[in-house]
Amino acid sequence: MNQEPEPRSDLVGFSIDLTVEEARRRAEVVAALGPDWDPVAVLREEEKAHALLYSGLDAEQQRVHAMLVAAGVLPGEGPGRASSA
Repeated sequence: MNQEPEPRSDLVGFSIDLTVEEARRRAEVVAALGPDWDPVAVLREEEKAHALLYSGLDAEQQRVHAMLVAAGVLPGEGPGRASSA
């Protein structure tokens, strides 16, 4: 007859703080973007692309767009959006 092995009681719990590793990872990402990376310009271009994407909508498309914004599916204007200024 096969007996189930008893659970091990000699296991030791431990924890790892990944804060330093996360900071290193973020620094590497920023370094990989290079010195010419301009986050403000990127956000402005993203805003222009968003405006172009949703320009020229007919009335029904505008209604659906407004419904999706209200439902939180699409971002609306306001906080969290790049400024087109």
